[in-house]
Amino acid sequence: MVEVVRYEWTLKRILHICTGLLAFYLCYVGYRNLKSVLPIYTDQLLWDTELAQLDQWMFGGVNPAYIFQDLFGVGFSAVLLSFVYLAYLPLVPISVGVVLVVCRDLSVGAWYATAISLNWVMGVLSYYALPAVGPIYYQPQYYAALPETGTSSLQAALWENRTEFLADPVTADVIHGVAAFASLHCSVTFAMALFAHKTIQSAVLRWAAWAFFGLTFLATLYFGWHYLVDSIAGVFIGWLCVTLGQWATRNRRMRRPTGHERSAVTSERVTTVSTVGPS
Repeated sequence: MVEVVRYEWTLKRILHICTGLLAFYLCYVGYRNLKSVLPIYTDQLLWDTELAQLDQWMFGGVNPAYIFQDLFGVGFSAVLLSFVYLAYLPLVPISVGVVLVVCRDLSVGAWYATAISLNWVMGVLSYYALPAVGPIYYQPQYYAALPETGTSSLQAALWENRTEFLADPVTADVIHGVAAFASLHCSVTFAMALFAHKTIQSAVLRWAAWAFFGLTFLATLYFGWHYLVDSIAGVFIGWLCVTLGQWATRNRRMRRPTGHERSAVTSERVTTVSTVGPS
């Protein structure tokens, strides 16, 4: 076991893991800080009226809140989608740590850490480019039929923080967290699913990643966090971040190996590990 640890956990690998986690942390903290002061610079430039009109036009003249509530109901669906939406919060940093630790190929771990970190950068740029608060805050009457869930509690807390922050931006000790365009939930979960599709051999994990993205996309619209164009823009940002991360870490020809190739790699690893053990 000592020999395997010595072979697997080199100083270089440990430094790569720490660098990836640090990059993720710094980008996220920068994103939170810039998002927190967003109303100071953009509150007179909100695009909610135009985005709401576009939303209604895209759904054939009907407010999308009615469509989703009629289609999925306001019972079990609300509970399930709330669980999925909130699961995003711990899942993202955990996934970064897992990928960095598990991947023997350091460039693949770097690819994922880079892609997720870029989502924060691209996301905060989109907040300033097209500021909006989202349907739940612009037209809350359309979501009054939804039951009390963890998501609705989060929405209320965020709006309370926003109100307190706007009352005195200089001395307020709360973090402002309201922004609609683009959807970072959609961008990050799409990036996770696309990365899994490109790198993971397990079909179960790939499908689970795509299912999680699909439910998250639906939850952003169902609860009124985002307009449809916000979520679509989030998908584009997610794709762009994965593509840039792939290019930056030189994983340009990444593909999942075939069954024969996986067997060959496994045999090679077993042989290599056995050679470093005691004879």
